[in-house]
Amino acid sequence: MTAPQPPADGLVLTFYGDDFTGSTDVMETLEDLGLSTLLFLDPPTPDEIAAHDGVRAVGVAGIGRTMSPEEMDAELPPVLGALARLGAPLLHYKMCSTFDSAPTIGSIGRATEILRAAVGSDDAVPLVVGVPQLGRWTAFGTLFATFEGTVFRLDRHPAMTVHPITPMTEADLRAHLAAQTALPIALLDVAALDGADDEVADRVDAVLGEERGVVLLDVDGAATQRQVGRALDRVLTRAAARGTTAAVVGSSGVEYALGAAWERRGLAPAGAVRAPGATLVVSGSRAPATQRQAEAALAAGFRGVDLDPVAVTDPITGERAREEVAARAASAVTDGEHVLVFAPPPAPGARPVAGGDLSRALADIAARVLARADVSRLVVAGGDTSGHVARGLGIRALRMTRRLTPGAPLCSAVSDDPRIDGLELCLKGGGVGGPDYFVRLAELGADALVADAPR
Repeated sequence: MTAPQPPADGLVLTFYGDDFTGSTDVMETLEDLGLSTLLFLDPPTPDEIAAHDGVRAVGVAGIGRTMSPEEMDAELPPVLGALARLGAPLLHYKMCSTFDSAPTIGSIGRATEILRAAVGSDDAVPLVVGVPQLGRWTAFGTLFATFEGTVFRLDRHPAMTVHPITPMTEADLRAHLAAQTALPIALLDVAALDGADDEVADRVDAVLGEERGVVLLDVDGAATQRQVGRALDRVLTRAAARGTTAAVVGSSGVEYALGAAWERRGLAPAGAVRAPGATLVVSGSRAPATQRQAEAALAAGFRGVDLDPVAVTDPITGERAREEVAARAASAVTDGEHVLVFAPPPAPGARPVAGGDLSRALADIAARVLARADVSRLVVAGGDTSGHVARGLGIRALRMTRRLTPGAPLCSAVSDDPRIDGLELCLKGGGVGGPDYFVRLAELGADALVADAPR
């Protein structure tokens, strides 16, 4: 049977990412499918999109993962409504592949309800979470994920069970989601997705046609990913024929599945990058992977500029403390050194600092350094920190420049500020990349191509 293909022209898909680093993950995957993508920080106008040639997908990098349902009710309707009005046949609410959410914060259930209202439809909403390429699988509705090379059910995962905001205590996604929404939740499991294409299509389309809530589709490997992608392609094709927009919720597994169905999964063409120069890394992540990357960077000769989280966030001392950190970092950049600005692990008994406060402090420090030193490349580690830094620098949109490691591509900034426009930057999730990630990125030159193996 001939593989389906995406629409030949116009916007194919729009998406809202519930955190910044997850949004760049979707952009990278779409670019790999040959769909030129623009990622904005706020909903774009049609004129802003038209200013860039050949755009096939548009996203907005948001912070839904850190919002209460009440905050979602205020923030999401205008953003999702604006994306729906762009007229693409598919609107994707992108959440983390580890399903970071709870009834009181980052509620995927509440986001789904708002998404349905934005597209004006009570059709079933497909939910796709598994991404084998990133070490995430769903089987019979249960989510599994890797940790340091070992696969765990998510409610036994060493990191996700102790997540500081949304610890995972239930790996059955139907049960987990049911605590967040009154919408009915159905499952198309691995057994339902097994068989000849026509047989699977009939089963899947029957469920999607009958249900009026959420339908979770298992992805446990290449075969189910392809069948899920074909199902999403049919949803997209029907919406395009009607001139409507269909809703889908999920991780970047949505785009990976479409790519498997379209048989277009590959590598995005390598764009031009700057010759190696001073790289500034700003880290608000405490993830073990980022800690190992920081240690490797320091061992490779990066200048470490540590900071006191309490001091830089204090209402009285914060201004002076942030200025001192920025001055040291800018001096090192001016001397041609690669610089790592980070907060060491808190000492026992230290006063806790809210993650948002530290992220805002790091955003201020990054802006001060860029104002006084010629930074060749900026790397931000941590989802919340990435969002605050991008907004603090006045970035309007991002375009992908080069693959680096799955989920964290090198991008180019679009901004009205000439100091920021064209800046190379990478917004990296805490758990993304190998130990030498910062070092390899700093060394990336005009003729280099970096491609880590999928995690």
